[in-house]
Amino acid sequence: MPGLGPRLPIEKDPEDGFGLLKTYAELVKQNFKNLLLTAPGERMMDPDFGCGLRNFLFLNMVGDNVRTDIGATIGEQVARYMSFVQLDELLMEDVEDSHILNLTIEYSVPSIGIADRLSIQASLRNNEITAI
Repeated sequence: MPGLGPRLPIEKDPEDGFGLLKTYAELVKQNFKNLLLTAPGERMMDPDFGCGLRNFLFLNMVGDNVRTDIGATIGEQVARYMSFVQLDELLMEDVEDSHILNLTIEYSVPSIGIADRLSIQASLRNNEITAI
């Protein structure tokens, strides 16, 4: 079966030569993940692309202002770059360490019947962001 696009990070695959995304659900999830993890200014030729979640780690997470800003940023970016995605629920887990951001986004693509969840953990300690 031909692929819809390369799986990132690019790795060799014995079947296709390199890993390919074979379903629209995988393609939407990978593109959504890239939108969330990219910082504005990081993508060449489109400096407005990206949510820049790592930038929120430097802010005080106590209170609703930062949570509201994160939700608004994600909503604006999805509306601009992935308007076919419907954000169903945005959950932010409270962590005692204020330099960790746990975020779960439930989303759907009604036009093709996809519903999925994306979990992101960003940490200043390890300078890592992981998305599941």
